[in-house]
Amino acid sequence: MSHLESFDIKPALNKYGGKTIEETPYKDLLDPKRVNANIVGGNPAHIDRSRLMPLQTGYKKYGQCGLEVGDWFKNIGECADDLAIVRSLWTLDNDHGAQLTFQTGRHVREGAHPTLGSWITYGLGSMNENLPEFVVLGNPTGDCCGGTWTYGASYLGPQYGGVRLTTDPAKPLPYIKPADKFVHPDEQAAEFSLLGRLNRLSGIDYPDDKDLRARIKSYELAFQMQTAIPETLQMEKETEATRKLYGMDNNATRSFGEQCLAARRLVERGVRFVQIFHGGGGGGAWDAHSEIKSNHTSLAEQVDKPIAGLLKDLKQRGMLKDTLVVFGTEFGRTPAAQDTGRDHHPQGFCAWMAGGGVKGGIQHGATDELGFYAVENRHYVTDIHATALHLMGLDSHRLEVPGRRRLAIDHGQPIKEIIA
Repeated sequence: MSHLESFDIKPALNKYGGKTIEETPYKDLLDPKRVNANIVGGNPAHIDRSRLMPLQTGYKKYGQCGLEVGDWFKNIGECADDLAIVRSLWTLDNDHGAQLTFQTGRHVREGAHPTLGSWITYGLGSMNENLPEFVVLGNPTGDCCGGTWTYGASYLGPQYGGVRLTTDPAKPLPYIKPADKFVHPDEQAAEFSLLGRLNRLSGIDYPDDKDLRARIKSYELAFQMQTAIPETLQMEKETEATRKLYGMDNNATRSFGEQCLAARRLVERGVRFVQIFHGGGGGGAWDAHSEIKSNHTSLAEQVDKPIAGLLKDLKQRGMLKDTLVVFGTEFGRTPAAQDTGRDHHPQGFCAWMAGGGVKGGIQHGATDELGFYAVENRHYVTDIHATALHLMGLDSHRLEVPGRRRLAIDHGQPIKEIIA
């Protein structure tokens, strides 16, 4: 997603649109020492030759904090005083492996590593015996860019990975109901009990088999989920006003609105971590190398009202103070044009957090005047992870698994300036 037209507005792009960087007062951005710093994958958009693209949407200030937000996200803008914007993120990967990097802090070439959701569920455990600790909604990243690794647990064990659900109460999860509809619940409970005992006997012989432990847990959880999951996803029980708040009365916003409302209902029932993907598969729908105006206009319409609805709903229910909402993207888009779009941009982009111990109405860090480089209070993406873990009462260094070496950058540092 473009940071430039969302939460890191750069008016200089309108002033110098159509010019090369060399023709602006910002020629120092071409310094070879800055180009490609920390980046894997080459020189994005050949900045020495490309022409700057003006902003593709309007913008205005919101809230008492005066946060500038692009018109694509005007509903989220209404929540400005609850948001902590981090405008100085950078990441390693100039290609869509950055989707995995955002979840794990590791480059896709390094393979699977635990994701933020898996670390949190590993550290905190379950609050509900009838539902998974970690739920995944929406269409995840494609196999080219991490696939199941983007919500997996890797060496922590599969029991800490995300469980994918749909928002259809009739088919929320494959095999949620017995194949034989004539099996009585008591009979099925007895079958699961026997399987559990047999699995535990196997566990004596294979105490280090993580797959076996995950299988035992999944059998126990599956029986409980048969009633808990469909009940959780009965959105028709919500008031008409609540459904409208999430945009469920509009074709453009209904699907993502259902996912955001489902997330609130899951959290209400004790699910620790809910991860909602939008535009997933392959490089992702937001990958606007051309026609960025029509692309982002359409996609932002799908998510803007539902996300704002989630924030407003959590707040009016008194849940926002205990629920951390994180809005992120793999990287931003270039200030320079690529055809009628913008290229990948890992050198500087933004994310935001709300609720859960975060200060509202603040903007932390900065990119330069054109939005090219993170120049003030720079943060690698794992600083987002460290902040989320800290707010959940966890320290990633104390969660570290013996024999699994992690670099300092893998842990990140909490962004103290945005913590209340």
